[in-house]
Amino acid sequence: MGGVSESPQNTPVKPVIAAAAAKRANASMVGMLLAVLSTMAIVLTIVWLNPQRDADAYRQPVDVAGISADAADTAGFTPAAPKLPAGWYANYARWNAAGADGVAFWDVGFVTSANSFIALRQSADANPSWLAAQAEDAPVTGTRNIAGHNWQLRDKPKGDRSLVLTERGTTIILTGEAEFKEFDTLAAAATAATSAQATPSTTAAKG
Repeated sequence: MGGVSESPQNTPVKPVIAAAAAKRANASMVGMLLAVLSTMAIVLTIVWLNPQRDADAYRQPVDVAGISADAADTAGFTPAAPKLPAGWYANYARWNAAGADGVAFWDVGFVTSANSFIALRQSADANPSWLAAQAEDAPVTGTRNIAGHNWQLRDKPKGDRSLVLTERGTTIILTGEAEFKEFDTLAAAATAATSAQATPSTTAAKG
């Protein structure tokens, strides 16, 4: 009476590892650790010998002016090829033939120095429905005077904003998520480019 004795059947069995087996297990663990360390050393050596390259080094330059000149005959006007500050670059430039909406247009994508994006689209055939589609149906919320030109502002709380200018027979629309100061930079460069392109033909007409 008093204590409760454990029967042999209920006594926990403690595994006993032979010394040789334990030695082999330790050797395996050490070998695995050495293999991992060796692999890490190889990887670190490769990374050290091949430092990460600047993404700019792989950027394919887009000749906006050259593509614009090639598109001029088809477009019936010389598409805008803005000259922008250091840090800006174009990631595509193309002439789009008219679709179901009947609007053919010049289309250039610009990445700003702040790594934002603004698309420039220019057409001699712009109509209200095409403009609304390009501006993602944002309502007209005001105007913005940039370098002496009054751009129409289309904006909404969520989504991209757009600036629209109709001048010299074409309409330019800038659309993106960038800050206003970046829009101002591109807008000023775009109007400067179109003014410079219009000057020779005007002079020739007078002559």
